Amino acid sequence: MPGLRIDLNPVTHITLGAIGEPGQRVFYLQARSADRLLTLLVEKQQVEMLGVSIEQFLQELARRFPALSEASWRYEESEMALQEPLEVAFRVGNMGLGYDENADVMLLVLREQGEQDQEEASSEEVSVARLFATRDQMRRLGRWGHELAQRGRPICGNCGQPIDPSGHFCPRRNGHKH
Repeated sequence: MPGLRIDLNPVTHITLGAIGEPGQRVFYLQARSADRLLTLLVEKQQVEMLGVSIEQFLQELARRFPALSEASWRYEESEMALQEPLEVAFRVGNMGLGYDENADVMLLVLREQGEQDQEEASSEEVSVARLFATRDQMRRLGRWGHELAQRGRPICGNCGQPIDPSGHFCPRRNGHKH
């Protein structure tokens, strides 16, 4: 069965969101273009990595194109809210960033997580979304993602693992390494 091919060019809204209690949250990446709303499932680690990747990519663009103005990261939290309905198109496996110098827009490519081994799945079977957004939109997305991820469970200072509201067994405090 062929996968979806989705191009939103340009996006008018792009955000990340989480629903649920810390430790049980479900993360979403969402984009809108005109009257089309796309919602994708992502993992918390993908949200964190996307923020880091966007910042690194913007730094590289600044080196390659010194005449570009700096992208703004300022946003109002209300602007970053998820929009209804939350109808998930697919779960994201791989993400990639690109840049169109002529249009001065960044490209976020999101590839579906395959049910089977990625090498066995043909490219026609895997859904792909391509989101074209301004550098400002992407920087805001990265910063918001970082903030969103930090709102989760606190991290243990000894072992680096999340602390559940019900408590935390820390292997380092009990003499275990892992």
